[in-house]
Amino acid sequence: MKAIFSILSIIYAAIIMAACQTQQVEKMVLLDEKISEIKISESEGFGGMNEDIILSFQDKKSIDVFEKAITTAVKQPGKVDISEPEYDVMVEYESDKGELPTHGIHLWLGKENEKSTFMYITDDYVYLTSTQMTKKLRELILSEE
Repeated sequence: MKAIFSILSIIYAAIIMAACQTQQVEKMVLLDEKISEIKISESEGFGGMNEDIILSFQDKKSIDVFEKAITTAVKQPGKVDISEPEYDVMVEYESDKGELPTHGIHLWLGKENEKSTFMYITDDYVYLTSTQMTKKLRELILSEE
């Protein structure tokens, strides 16, 4: 009887562990390099970056807000049908070793108390921020326009 109970306990624990692993959250990533600048432009659509910059952030506080908003944004399941992006975000990196690629990200800025949406320009998946990050992004982007 003890053997059956032990086997059932092991099976139950394995099922619980497997279920927990499937609940992992995928977030956006950036290079593990120092960010030198965040550039914002009005988007001209999917798949490319508008080079006509309307905002540029080089101060540590603003860069930290964008970095946190991007790296905490959570991937949503499945590919979505979404309207044209509002903004293009270009993440520029600092490097002594030569040129590093620019991260190109589309942004749909949420309204107050809404989540914002990010999407890599080369991808079909969307990532949602928290409402608190939307508030901080709105403060930066809308106060500067």
